[in-house]
Amino acid sequence: MAGIYIHIPFCKQKCTYCDFHFSIQTKGIPNFISGLKKEVVLRKDFLGNQTIKTLYFGGGTPSLLSPTELKEIVAHLKLYLKLDELVEFTLEANPEDIQLENLLAWKEIGINRLSIGLQSLKEEDMKWMNRAHSIAQGKHAIELANQIFPNAITVDLMYGIPQLSEEEWRTHIQYLIAQNISHISAYCLTVEPKTILSNWVKTKKITLDDDDQHAKQFEILLEEMTKHGYEQYEISNFAKNQQYAIHNSSYWLGAHYLGLGPSAHSFDGKKRYWNVANNQHYFQALANGSLPLEIEELSKENRYNELILTGLRTKWGVNLKQLFNIAPRNHQFDTSLLALKAKNWMKEENDFLILTEAGKLFADRISQELFLI
Repeated sequence: MAGIYIHIPFCKQKCTYCDFHFSIQTKGIPNFISGLKKEVVLRKDFLGNQTIKTLYFGGGTPSLLSPTELKEIVAHLKLYLKLDELVEFTLEANPEDIQLENLLAWKEIGINRLSIGLQSLKEEDMKWMNRAHSIAQGKHAIELANQIFPNAITVDLMYGIPQLSEEEWRTHIQYLIAQNISHISAYCLTVEPKTILSNWVKTKKITLDDDDQHAKQFEILLEEMTKHGYEQYEISNFAKNQQYAIHNSSYWLGAHYLGLGPSAHSFDGKKRYWNVANNQHYFQALANGSLPLEIEELSKENRYNELILTGLRTKWGVNLKQLFNIAPRNHQFDTSLLALKAKNWMKEENDFLILTEAGKLFADRISQELFLI
């Protein structure tokens, strides 16, 4: 199974915490679409004969494009890539773009899943994050989208936000549960370099909560999700009735994917490819018939460590046969594994290494202890 990711590098405005590549100069959209079409032609054979099961429009803000522009891109993709066996076609959408007319148009294009960036249900958070929607808009968008795309919505929430009380956090989760949202993704606010938030933290304009508070909020999340029948199939992702996000799951399970658009990444099992994170350079390179990308051949250590890092985040765990095909089992691994099992952070089941509920709180730390150095 393989997937395709399209990076739409445009937003209405810049969120204070965001370090993804995008531009607010939306007049560049026609040039982007022209460049994207050329890239599709140049990279149409990247996935070979693999069956393409997922298509994902991310960003940036893909919902910023008009339905006509989205339709144009999809029509071009179908000319050069085999999309007749797609099982999931996801569009990332911001609440301010979710209107009935758009929802119906997206469905007609073939989109069958939405990923909605709600982030918070607190007006003060929307303001300092510089989000473009209000809480009222966010709630209306969730409720409307759930009517048109029932059981096919991911809603993003964020914890670790300054001044977010435990009770407020619980209320945010409970609102989505009450709306019967089938998939919830919850991420801890992180301070990325070169963001507005990073500058605010350095200048003490804003103070973040400590790790203990983040852990308490994560525990509240697990409690509410478990109580209401959601399965934690990945550290930050929860689904009802196995309504997993197939495209994102393929990343964690090591599937191959083709990334198109500025800053998009691709993976063929042994090499990573990434496009230049600059719209103008992207346009110019493709106008000249060249691919604006760099390539890294992954070392044995890279492939081994990535398999541990991504696998341990999921309910499926790390396939030990696959891991030891990359590099043989060694004494250091067994010593670390024994210590992790003694702490009840890890278990082995049918040649798979899986985190326990207690271990999920320390996923990144555990991965590092098992890395091949």
